[in-house]
Amino acid sequence: MKPLGDPNEHYWRVQRMAKAVGSDLAAAQTEGRLSDQDWADMVTRCRGCSVTCACSDWLDRAEMDGRTRDSAIPGCENKLVFPKL
Repeated sequence: MKPLGDPNEHYWRVQRMAKAVGSDLAAAQTEGRLSDQDWADMVTRCRGCSVTCACSDWLDRAEMDGRTRDSAIPGCENKLVFPKL
């Protein structure tokens, strides 16, 4: 099993990915669509993801061009969660 990555780094990676795909995590929490446990689970899944290096590059490119993406990078452990938020 792959060791989990740094929690702080992946907290911010999930935030960046949500923004890149147009998901508003703060609104989802406020509206009750994202519980504290759901949020923690997202970070934990991200910490164990196998595409983190490619993800960083993908996020850098997404932020540079400023366009909202249709979906997260292939292989993202939270790819199916973001569209629901």
